[in-house]
Amino acid sequence: MPPATPATTHGTPAPRPAQATAAARAAEARALIRDGDAGPTPGRAPGYTQANLISVPRDWAYDVLLFCQRNPKPCPLLDVTDPGETSTVLAPGADLRTDLPAYRVWEHGELVEEPAEVTGRWRKDLVTFLIGCSFTFEWALAEAGVPLRHIEQGRNVAMYVTDHPCRPAGAMHGPMVVSMRPVPEESVATAVRVTGRMPAVHGAPVHTGDPALLGIADVDEPDFGDRTELHPGDVPVFWACGVTPQAAVMASRPPFAITHAPGRMFITDVRDEEYLVT
Repeated sequence: MPPATPATTHGTPAPRPAQATAAARAAEARALIRDGDAGPTPGRAPGYTQANLISVPRDWAYDVLLFCQRNPKPCPLLDVTDPGETSTVLAPGADLRTDLPAYRVWEHGELVEEPAEVTGRWRKDLVTFLIGCSFTFEWALAEAGVPLRHIEQGRNVAMYVTDHPCRPAGAMHGPMVVSMRPVPEESVATAVRVTGRMPAVHGAPVHTGDPALLGIADVDEPDFGDRTELHPGDVPVFWACGVTPQAAVMASRPPFAITHAPGRMFITDVRDEEYLVT
């Protein structure tokens, strides 16, 4: 087991030589994506951390950075690039413009395009934020015997916009988004304990049980992702979600932004257990 608190850059575990060969599996997954595999990323490259992405012009970057700092549950930062940079310490050699299955392009808070790559839309002033994703802790849930219904059902995880506002930062404001996983009632405490050990990828749930307490009218009608069927005895469990910055983009209306498409994440070379707190 790697040390719980390795050396970091922007909170990112420093790469280790021993990881180089193993990380080829993550690179292979990115290569498939670059070649046109546009499906959701849950269950892909098991054992490797996945990340949400948002890129904004430099004059909006401080507000996004402060927004993430003030809202660490939905927006745990893993890395921040320099303006115009297209790579990240999380996956040296990867290209942030091409190596996600699908992107979203926003203008003044409106979704204008959902391309497979954004090379032609890239700008030299864009600062990219890579934010922890709850797909990262799914290996730990599975190892603890907690079923992952969305993967069993071959679906993207269900995500919902809540009525809980995030703490604003400058021009950035908006509601918290959550992801939902049905968990058998007898396994809820295990799910809370296991995910609570991974705060860099959202950590413990923000709510368990009645969706109405988050302002969710119908758990069968997610705002993003796919409906996940609950089995008898399942309880809906909600985690803060890295799609929150997209809700903030819609509310705050920056002149330009690029994000990942929900459920279609950036697969890094970092092993999931690097973010495990012991």
